[in-house]
Amino acid sequence: MNMIKIPAMDKEEYDELIKQNFIGRIAFKGENYPYITPFMYIFDGGFLYFLSTKYGKKIKEIKLNSNVAVEIEKYSEDMSNYKFANLQGRIVEVEDEEDKKKIKEMFIQMIKDKNLSNKALAAIGHSPDESIQLILEEDRTMVWKLVDLKQIVALKNP
Repeated sequence: MNMIKIPAMDKEEYDELIKQNFIGRIAFKGENYPYITPFMYIFDGGFLYFLSTKYGKKIKEIKLNSNVAVEIEKYSEDMSNYKFANLQGRIVEVEDEEDKKKIKEMFIQMIKDKNLSNKALAAIGHSPDESIQLILEEDRTMVWKLVDLKQIVALKNP
């Protein structure tokens, strides 16, 4: 019996996978068990950026250990087509106000382009009844960046 290896994607392929999607999972080391949570993200062609609320377990985990794995996937319902990328690096807070503004503007544009429900705003601390522009006008979210990539594993169906 021959074992089939799942083929790797090249950089162009996994960059395209990352560009097409907007939800990824971040795995934190955790104290006793890994902690995994979904995040909306944007990709500017070089870095992944995330918005989050300013509270919750993720903040504690990042402070304990900023080393993370980010998983982004795409698959058909019957699994006849699937792709995934796992990026290992560090997650750091973006503190420069101009950079944060640009990233938040990119998030607003992504939400509009993907025609996401206003209910998605609750994931970043905003009421679905509020204007999306409050992401820029009020300081309710933290902006994160994936840096210091150590490994990228990106595979697809044969």
